[in-house]
Amino acid sequence: MCGIFFSLSASGTVLPNEETCCLLRARGPDNYHVHNVERKVTNTRSSNEPIAVRLTFVSTVLSMRGDCLVPQPLVDATTQSVLCFNGDAWKIAGEPIQGNDAELIFKLLLQAVNSDSNINSLADSRTSAVQGVLDVISSISGPFAFVFYDAVNSRLFFTRDSLGRRSLLQGVDEAGTFKICSLCDGTSSTHFSEVETDGVYMVDFEHAIFQDDSTSMANAGTPLFAASCIQTLLWDQKQSDRLLRPKNPIPPMNRSTPEAAPPSLNVETIAVKALEQKLRQSLALRIRNVREPPATSLESNVKVAVLFSGGLDCTLLARLSHEILPEDEVIDLLNVAFENPRVAAAAAGKGGAAGSVYENCPDRITGRAAFAELQKVCPGRNWRFVAIDIPYAETVAHRDTVKRLMRPHNTEMDLSIACALYFASRGQGLAYDSRQEGAQPAQYTTSARVLLSGLGADELFAGYSRHGVAFSRNGFEGLIDEINLDVSRLGKRNLGRDNRVIAHWGREARFPFLDEEFVSWVVQLPVWEKCGFGTPSPAEDSPEAGLDSEKKALRLVALRLGMKNVAREKKRAIQFGSRTAKMEKSKVKGTDALT
Repeated sequence: MCGIFFSLSASGTVLPNEETCCLLRARGPDNYHVHNVERKVTNTRSSNEPIAVRLTFVSTVLSMRGDCLVPQPLVDATTQSVLCFNGDAWKIAGEPIQGNDAELIFKLLLQAVNSDSNINSLADSRTSAVQGVLDVISSISGPFAFVFYDAVNSRLFFTRDSLGRRSLLQGVDEAGTFKICSLCDGTSSTHFSEVETDGVYMVDFEHAIFQDDSTSMANAGTPLFAASCIQTLLWDQKQSDRLLRPKNPIPPMNRSTPEAAPPSLNVETIAVKALEQKLRQSLALRIRNVREPPATSLESNVKVAVLFSGGLDCTLLARLSHEILPEDEVIDLLNVAFENPRVAAAAAGKGGAAGSVYENCPDRITGRAAFAELQKVCPGRNWRFVAIDIPYAETVAHRDTVKRLMRPHNTEMDLSIACALYFASRGQGLAYDSRQEGAQPAQYTTSARVLLSGLGADELFAGYSRHGVAFSRNGFEGLIDEINLDVSRLGKRNLGRDNRVIAHWGREARFPFLDEEFVSWVVQLPVWEKCGFGTPSPAEDSPEAGLDSEKKALRLVALRLGMKNVAREKKRAIQFGSRTAKMEKSKVKGTDALT
């Protein structure tokens, strides 16, 4: 995990302001470095002298891969090309990566942009270089966002992976400086938007339209170059042979519908068995060989923790992690509950005990129940349940920071979800060890830098109530449309915001349900092998009896793994389960903009 900042200015070096710099350092506490490039660019609007522009690259690093810290930005001494990389590349062209992923990707990008002596013309060489960069990007499996300056061909590339699992924003500030950053630079959200996940963005300095008067530009806020100079090279989902289109690793959704009633899913269905194996493979990539945490905590050397509500998705990840990690490794289960003054007042009015405000949170109840089932099914593992209790006053004290991190998202629902993720990923609470039954819980902060999240399961396997509504209205076609919509907008709706909030604590969320190979396999399954809508009900005495249709395939995997109670857990949104929603007003909509 890293923090990225880039600026393009004709008025000298432009660095992130102090607030943004502090937030970038929080994302990457292991290293901070600045690199500047000055170059002359052609003014295509007149015959004036070339304009001197300054490219400023800033990286902060949370070192997670390889044997040692690799500072960024990465700079090639020969060409002066530069890479700021934030991500986890698990595979390149299908082959697992050994060592530092950023260094390998930089090496491949440099090979791609250097001219091929066999190409006849300069124009063909420059086109080939662009295609080479796109081919490298297409070969990466894993979450990423990066800024790459190709000094050989005078181009800047920036992008996020096709699912949008890492945050990257772009915008022009009041002074006219073009910026790219892992989070909004400055306190205003009006000038920055998330980089879309529709392709790779490129600025060609040899063909960009630059302004005549850099002094006027700096004073009046005129951008250095026209927005039309940023070319979007769209993902090619059909895997055609057309040039200058990166290949999208996610194929189109399987839109087939059954001619008759499809067979009922059960624990022996081939697709369910394959699902368990595919999920296990995705998870193993993300939790094996995790580096030891920094020796700053005497109380914890835990490497992996789970953002844990006790629901189906996160408990499945915990259960499978048990089979992958050595048995002597502790796995932390981070469970957050909030003091909601409206709920507390209602409970007090009914004679409820004030001390039960956290334990009565829905996610605390399901979390403790799932913790007990994990202990029963996996007795050899030391599970550490971390009860993270957040008083209302503490929520208010941190609210401005959460709002700052989640920008440009700005709704009540964004704030409710972001608050829950912010405090859960901080990882501070009362620890209950499964091997110390009956002991008094102790104050504890997890040392884990890897946090597992179940995000993506609801979108892929029809886990929301609206999926059932879509099926009841328009059958399988309506259900497929709804799933396809959810998968297509993950990056825009969720992942950038979540990345900015979680990374604030120097931790990295990893999403096993959003592995490219896993997602590609799931979207190609017929819809009736993902959920139970439209399938016959199982016999009342069968193990599958009573399972909800939402995410039925995942519920069956839980059954196969011995998690009978978890398999029957209802879906609950994080803001309602942790009680971050509607803290002050009952009549507020999630889509309402924050004041």
